[in-house]
Amino acid sequence: MSEFSKRLTGLRENKGWSKTYVAKAIGLSSMQTYANWEYGRTEPDFQMLSKIANLFNVSTDYLLNGNKYEHKTADLADKDTVFTYEGRQIPPEDLEYMKRLLRGGKQ
Repeated sequence: MSEFSKRLTGLRENKGWSKTYVAKAIGLSSMQTYANWEYGRTEPDFQMLSKIANLFNVSTDYLLNGNKYEHKTADLADKDTVFTYEGRQIPPEDLEYMKRLLRGGKQ
């Protein structure tokens, strides 16, 4: 079993997810394809690797090399930063509401 396979298995088990759940979540029609990645028989292509990383909220570098991803933080006041949720940009009025919540309801 490769280090990639071990990381993949560990990530899934830590979430308490089945192989079938992960396979469906990344758009595979067969759980066996995903299982073969965990068993180290085959490896995913780049597109699938990206989907796996997104599902487990890790970097592709972590999946491949075990290097932890350093998350870049951004200040909500930074006007050049675009915040998204589920792939859509958060509207400015919603960002203002979020800022108030983070301040504990204070203006």
